[in-house]
Formats: sequence, structure tokens, C-alpha cells
Amino acid sequence: MGDGWRLAVGTLTALPVRSPVALRPRAALLLAPVAVLPLAVPAALVLWLLPVPPLVAGLLVVGVLALGTRALHWDGLSDVADGLTASYDAERSLAVMKTGTSGPAGTLAVVLVAGLQAAALAEYAGAWAGALAAGALICLSRCALWIVCAAGVPAARPDGLGAVFAGVVPRPLSVVGAVLLSVIGGLVVLGLVGRARARMGGVTGDVMGAAVEVALATTLVVWAWAF
Repeated sequence: MGDGWRLAVGTLTALPVRSPVALRPRAALLLAPVAVLPLAVPAALVLWLLPVPPLVAGLLVVGVLALGTRALHWDGLSDVADGLTASYDAERSLAVMKTGTSGPAGTLAVVLVAGLQAAALAEYAGAWAGALAAGALICLSRCALWIVCAAGVPAARPDGLGAVFAGVVPRPLSVVGAVLLSVIGGLVVLGLVGRARARMGGVTGDVMGAAVEVALATTLVVWAWAF
């Protein structure tokens, strides 16, 4: 579990950790919700204690999470949006995603999802209960990886994060992940995975990052009514 923990923290956050001695992708994914706890805590504190308008607090939390992950998930969301709208050819889509540049579709996807997250987070600001709930949802959003990396879901490429993590999570745990994502969040992630498989033949590290951000936006919006 030590190697799994280091792999989870090193992959999902910008926190400095020693490199794992051996790759333990399944353990890393199981620990993913806990690995981002060091990011969820300051995010919750911003929502609870910072004396700023709620929407400003929401935007700051989006920024805190982006800094804490080296904006890796946002890069994945941008690349996936560009790849899925670039061509009906799988190789062309994968090539576009690998360029690292952000086209119109990628830019719009990032703005839209970040806006949804910030606006939803504003509903959790100002009270300890809302801030605590937002922190918990930030952790639970990483359960999206249990769906993307479910057994039977292939990698689109023979290299990269997709090749390391794809297909390693038992399907029952993927179902648990969908439930923890308020079901609706799980269905959204399932839709993303289905689209990636149909267009690219499988998932990539970019799809994993995109799933995290989409799942967070969805679950925040779904539960915002409670606050």
C-alpha cells in the first residue's frame, strides 16, 4: 500500500513524494479519494473562513485545486474535448490530444466546467457544514477513476497513464464509485468513457483527468440544493 499511496499522491497532486519502488495502479486508484485530502482541506477552509463573496470563494477553490494538481486534470479535459471534436478517425483524435495545445472545443470545455464548479461551490460557502460537504465531494470526485479504469475498459494507447491504469479496478468497485458520485455523476462519467471507447478504442490519461473534473462539477451541482 505504501507504493500505491506514493503513486496516488504523486499522480493526482503536486505534493512531493518519493517515487514508488513498484507500480501498484490498483492500490493507487483505491486510495485516490484519500490522496487528495490535502487539497480538499484548504479548499474547504477557503469556503468556510475567507470573507469574500461566495462566487469569489468558489473561483478561488477552483484555483487552489488546479494549483494542487498542476492543472493536470484540466489539461486532460481540454485535450479530450479537442480530440473528440477533431475527427471521426481514432488515430487523428489521439494525435490531436497528444499535441498539448488547446483548441476552441478544449477552451470552451474548460471554461464551462470551471464555471459550473465555481458557481456550484458558491452555494457551499459561508458555513462549516457546506464547506465540509464541498471538501468531501472533492475527495469523492476521484471515484470517477474507478469507473474510467474499470475491468474490461481498454487503453487507447499502448503507452502513457492509460496503459498503466486501464482495466485494473474490479467492476463491483466501479459500481460503488458511480453511487458515491450521486449516481448522476457516475452516469456522466460512464457516458464520457463510452464516447472515448467508441471514438478512440479506449481511455487515456487525459480521459481520466477529464472524468475527475466533470464528476466534480456534476456532483457539486447535484448537491448544491442542500445548501
